[in-house]
Amino acid sequence: MQTLTLEVQDKFIPNLLNFLEQFKNEVVIQKDKNLEYDMFFYERQKELQQIRQNIKSGQNKLISFDDFENRINQFEKELEFKYAN
Repeated sequence: MQTLTLEVQDKFIPNLLNFLEQFKNEVVIQKDKNLEYDMFFYERQKELQQIRQNIKSGQNKLISFDDFENRINQFEKELEFKYAN
């Protein structure tokens, strides 16, 4: 048995399921559990893999939490100064 992935327009799903009903002994339909929890699972997975690759290649850089916190605090002070009444 082989597994295929289909992208189907929402409005066409009932028609497809009706069509496949005639092959119920030859075809097994399963919902992707990842998509049940997060409908953008595979898009997010691809993004995270790209981010990871960018970090590994040195294109992106990770900073420590302390450094991040210092930068945010500094940014907050700059905003307060800029927009203070």
